[in-house]
Amino acid sequence: MVRRHRGLNLIATVRVVAAAFCLCSSGIDTLLPFASALSTEMSSTRTASPLKIIDSHLHVWASRDEAARYPYAEGQEPPSRLSDRASTSELLKQMANADVDGALIVQPINHKYDHSYVTAAIREHPTKFKGMLLHDASLPPDEAVMRLEDLALKGFVGVRFNPYLWPEGSLMSEKGGGGEAVFKRCGELEMPVGIMCFQGLEKHVEDICTLIESSPKSTPPLILDHIGFTGLNEVGDKAFEQLLSLARYDSVVVKISGLFRVAGPGNDPYPHEGIRKRRFVPLLKAFGADRLMMGTDFPFVLEENGGYDGTVRVIDSWLADATDEECVAIMGGTAERLFGPWSK
Repeated sequence: MVRRHRGLNLIATVRVVAAAFCLCSSGIDTLLPFASALSTEMSSTRTASPLKIIDSHLHVWASRDEAARYPYAEGQEPPSRLSDRASTSELLKQMANADVDGALIVQPINHKYDHSYVTAAIREHPTKFKGMLLHDASLPPDEAVMRLEDLALKGFVGVRFNPYLWPEGSLMSEKGGGGEAVFKRCGELEMPVGIMCFQGLEKHVEDICTLIESSPKSTPPLILDHIGFTGLNEVGDKAFEQLLSLARYDSVVVKISGLFRVAGPGNDPYPHEGIRKRRFVPLLKAFGADRLMMGTDFPFVLEENGGYDGTVRVIDSWLADATDEECVAIMGGTAERLFGPWSK
């Protein structure tokens, strides 16, 4: 039996075929399996467990007390209402309450390129956490790649591209730039690249396509956060058509996360039935469950109706009529296929 979320029905008779959630490791560069072994104390074979719930998108940052040791980046202090609600210890409490087994910590802008706080979280809780580092667009290509490789050895299994950290007018896919070099190296390491289109997918879709097509022989998985920020409005609907068109690239994966961001203020309140009908259902049809994964966007979700636990429950409830394989994939299997297994 596969465990669904606490308080919901259990799915009977798991029909998961192991091959459906395995990623062949042949030909992988020796660096990434070594990093995976360090972070999980397990084999580097990427096999998903049908019994795990994995949160594919959240952040942690130092509490005010911890900030003396792990200072915030200049001008990036967290909002006061969340200052002490985003620490590693606070996250672990939320995960335990929601029966979440593991999480991918995306490096927060609050610590910018200082990854020491997230590194400590991974080191202290290797069975719970893996990391996604934040690419520094100011670095020359060689230094950016070296930094990637260094952090990969510390438990970081993915890279985040924030296009708004590039100089104005520059593209992530710029020929000969650090973004192109890191993207290519990620392809060689089979390390996913996540992209945050905070101001809308429509502003970045051409850049994303260029990135993918620049490395046809070793394209890494490319993950779009928060349903591509395709809001439930006219602009968002047009952008969503662009998102669906990206299904033609086998490497593109979508996070079903940041639901309150997609809904927008005062629109489609929790439990987000509009998102389910207008975004999730078409995405499942276009991409398939093995290219979708659940995420909460902790700690920001704590300020929304439903909170952390409720967000996990809602996404789980959208799978009431799905197959067992689809449930396993979206609630954790896809994340484990891409980032490696979380040990129990």
